[in-house]
Amino acid sequence: MSLSSQPSPMAVDTRFSPAPPQPPTALHKTFIGPNGLRAGWRILIFVALFVAQGKVLNIVLHRIPAVVAMHKGLPPDVMTPGVLMFDEGLSVALLLLTAFWMTLIEKRSFADYYLPINEAFGKRFWQGVPYGFAMLSALMAIIAALHGFSIQGFVTAGAVALKFALLYAIGFFFVGMTEEFLMRGYLQSALGSGIGFWPAALVLSFLFGLGHIQNIGEDWFGAVMAGSFGILAAFALFRTGNIWFAIGMHLGWDWGETFFYGVPDSGLKGTNYLLNGVLRGPHWISGGSVGPEGSVFALVVLLLAGVGIHFLFPAKQVAA
Repeated sequence: MSLSSQPSPMAVDTRFSPAPPQPPTALHKTFIGPNGLRAGWRILIFVALFVAQGKVLNIVLHRIPAVVAMHKGLPPDVMTPGVLMFDEGLSVALLLLTAFWMTLIEKRSFADYYLPINEAFGKRFWQGVPYGFAMLSALMAIIAALHGFSIQGFVTAGAVALKFALLYAIGFFFVGMTEEFLMRGYLQSALGSGIGFWPAALVLSFLFGLGHIQNIGEDWFGAVMAGSFGILAAFALFRTGNIWFAIGMHLGWDWGETFFYGVPDSGLKGTNYLLNGVLRGPHWISGGSVGPEGSVFALVVLLLAGVGIHFLFPAKQVAA
C-alpha cells in the first residue's frame, strides 16, 4: 500500500479554517465609524427623540388649565421662580430621558456624556456655585466703580427673601442642568467624537450664543458674551472631566444676576428679588436691558475666570 496518499504530519488542514473577515460594506461605513455610531447620526437621533417627546409633552401641557393659566399674562421679558422651576424642570427631565434612550442605543453611560451621576452635587458642583457668583459680583463691582450700577434698597427681606433665594436656586439649577448638559454634555460628547473636543466646543458655544438672541431685550454683544461663557464652561469641562463644575458656575452666575442683584439676565427680569439693583449710563458699561453680561467688562471677567480655572484645575500630566 502506497503511503503517498497520507497527509504529512506537518501539513495544515485547511478544510475547517475560518473564512477571512469580509471588509465592511459602504452602508456599514456610512453609519459606523472607529468610535461606534458616527457623530452625525448620534446627534440626529438625539435631536429627533428630544423634539418628538417635547411635542408630545407640549400637547399634554396645553390641555391642563392650570399650566395654561400659569403662563398666560406673563410678560415675555419677565420670569418668576415658579414658572422658571416648572419649565426648566421639565426641560431637564426631557433631556435626561432622551439621554437615557441614547445610553441604550449607544451602549454608553451618562459619564460618557460628561455627567457622572455618582458625582451629582459633589465637590465640583459646590466649587462651581461660589465661583460663578464671585465672577458675577466682580463684574457688578467694575460696573459700579464706573457709575453704571447702584443698589437702591431691598425688595424682599427676612423669611420671604430666604424663600425666594431657595426657589431661584432650584430654578437656576435646572437652567444650568439644561444648558450645560445639552451643550457641554451630550452634544459635546457626540460632536467631539467626530471632529475633536475643541472644534466641537467652538461650534456649540457659537450656537449657545445664537440661541440667546431670541430673548426679549437681548442684543448681539450679550449673545457673544453668552457664547464666550460657553467656551469658559467647555474649558472647565476640559480641566475637570465633567460638567458639574460648569453647572454650579452657571447657577451661581444666574442666581446672582436675577435674585441677589436684581438686574436683567440675558434680557429677562425676575420678580421678588433681594436687592433693587439699577443699571444706568452707557450701554457698553452697564449692559442696559441685556443685563451686566451685555457690558464689555463681562469679557474681562470671563478671561480672568478662565485664568482662575487654569490654576485651580491644572492639566493632568501624562506619565512617560
